[in-house]
Amino acid sequence: MMDRHEAQIRIDLLREALKYHNQRYYQLDDPEITDSEYDLFLAELTQLESAFPDMARPDSPTQRVGSPPLEKFSPVVHLTTMLSLKDVFPMKTDSFSEAEIIDFDRRCRSISGEESISYTVEPKLDGLAVSLLYENGRFTTGATRGDGTTGENVTQNILTIPSLPRVIPDDLPTAPEPKANPFPEKMEIRGEVCMEKAALVKLNRRRDQEGLPPFANPRNAAAGSLRQLDSRITARRPLTLFCYAIAATEGIPFPTQKETLESLARWGFQVNPLVRTGIGLQACIDYYHHINQIRAELPYEIDGVVIKVDSLRIQQQLGALARSPRWAIACKFAPVHERTTLEDIIVQVGRTGVLTPVAVLKPVHVGGVTVSRATLHNEDEIRKKDLRIGDTVIVQRAGDVIPEVVSVDREKRDGSEKPFTMPEQCPECGARVVRIEGEVALRCINLSCQAQLREHISHFASRPALDIDGMGDKMAAQLVSAGLVSDPADLFFLTKEKLLSLERMADKSATNLIEAIEGAKKPTLARFIFALGIRHVGERTAKLLAGAFGSLDELGAAGSEELQKIRDIGPEVAASIFDFFREPANLRVLEKLRAAGVSPINEEPLKYSPLWGKHFVFTGTLENTGRHEAKQLVETLGGTVGSSVTKKTSYVVAGDSPGSKIDDARKLGTPVIDETAFIALVKNE
Repeated sequence: MMDRHEAQIRIDLLREALKYHNQRYYQLDDPEITDSEYDLFLAELTQLESAFPDMARPDSPTQRVGSPPLEKFSPVVHLTTMLSLKDVFPMKTDSFSEAEIIDFDRRCRSISGEESISYTVEPKLDGLAVSLLYENGRFTTGATRGDGTTGENVTQNILTIPSLPRVIPDDLPTAPEPKANPFPEKMEIRGEVCMEKAALVKLNRRRDQEGLPPFANPRNAAAGSLRQLDSRITARRPLTLFCYAIAATEGIPFPTQKETLESLARWGFQVNPLVRTGIGLQACIDYYHHINQIRAELPYEIDGVVIKVDSLRIQQQLGALARSPRWAIACKFAPVHERTTLEDIIVQVGRTGVLTPVAVLKPVHVGGVTVSRATLHNEDEIRKKDLRIGDTVIVQRAGDVIPEVVSVDREKRDGSEKPFTMPEQCPECGARVVRIEGEVALRCINLSCQAQLREHISHFASRPALDIDGMGDKMAAQLVSAGLVSDPADLFFLTKEKLLSLERMADKSATNLIEAIEGAKKPTLARFIFALGIRHVGERTAKLLAGAFGSLDELGAAGSEELQKIRDIGPEVAASIFDFFREPANLRVLEKLRAAGVSPINEEPLKYSPLWGKHFVFTGTLENTGRHEAKQLVETLGGTVGSSVTKKTSYVVAGDSPGSKIDDARKLGTPVIDETAFIALVKNE
């Protein structure tokens, strides 16, 4: 059993890791770990927060879904929270544990008091969840999941999807009784945007001809396409949309999931043809096995099946946890395994100098994708699995996304296999590598290492940092290789003539990149701090630092003790920030950035306010402030905002037509204030 100090350290590590991986999955569409690995982290954090309830926080990943919306899209507040389904994975033997479905049925019957329950089952599509708002039969707004409460407005991009009905005809028959209006006056529909396998193959072939990197899988392709700032690009991508639920309605209630799906189909929405409704427990289990058998034959990627209680009345009885509804589960399939040869192990060097071993595999077709490389994480992982060059290995696409070497077939060894050891020198620059105490990773300590520089330039220009359009991994590598940049500041001294010297660089592309670089000279202070790549400083910490100090000069002058006074910044992070601003090489880069005209926008430092450290939950419509503006106001003044009422909630702010959060607040004795009182609190009146 951990003591309190050990638990707090582990909780902090898990929270940061989960927030990072949420961003990789939901914002960047580029996951680094498998679904099952993510779920293990989340389960451990949930267990620790239960054991130490005073350490639980409203902004913990256990209380949230997804990741905050990207700033480049306007926010959309969902009418009802977009929750994530609880995943049930197959056993390690690859035989699905039917007991999990049986236990789910038992819990549903126990809580609802029903003797038996009917279910709806459907394939779990591997795409991007979206919310569609219709008013008087006309599509008005489309949004991504975001953090579950607020998503990204991608209306123009969703409008390019052929299977989306823009208008529902008002002369359609309705069931079971004709009404003047055959559809609700206002409704929020949930669906999944995906790309079919054959369409992805064609798209990647075209990208290869254009010198662009291929998409790793259909989900990444769909998510990347839907998040384009130019909807003309989205229109050229072969996306499709399946709808599976009506989350909120005004005008017509729906008693069952079955009738909901029938109505969606009647109104012209594409509903998955493999959906089955009104079935019992055993039929759910049979359905899982049937879909697992035919999954390779389907035109789109799936990674499991979803089981939902059919009755919406019982769904409401069962309710939801912080992240997932109690009335549905996602039953995942076992990852597809294939055998191939481990032909080599190469070592890649990342932005922070970490050396990562990568398996070079004899190309093998795994779950619809050709796999030729897979990360091996670190030297300890190689030793644990006893991997040798020349081995026959078992490879899977973990979570049907990321290639992973699972194990070795030792019976296939003939003595020619070669053990692997990590290099003592950096494979990129030849500098000495070291292992820092307490870490499993080896690091290159040469700050001028080209591999680190490539990653550093790419990070500096990335979307959450300076967001320089056109400055991706490939361009960063070209610039470093050609000797045109030796640090991030050199980007701002590039000329069109220099760019045209690069291979396959067109005049228009060079002009666009120069304009994008010029447009990045006035970033917000938070973005600039994040772009610097200070170790342990992610987006959230960068925002805290920007709010606390207001300017880069003030931050650079701060001592370690002063830094630790900021909420959630401990000794290790403070030391990393303090050391960064006292490293001569870093100071030279900052001076070059100033000389190039890069000037982050200073922020008004946060002062003590009545909102400092307080946790708010909003419900209903705020007439004067608006939900998004109110949330920003709370965070600017040092508070936090959550989507559900817990023991940690300081205030529930109720606007017009508040929801069930009012009842939750009363049960917990949480103060409920109206918008006028909230504004007065902000003004400290």
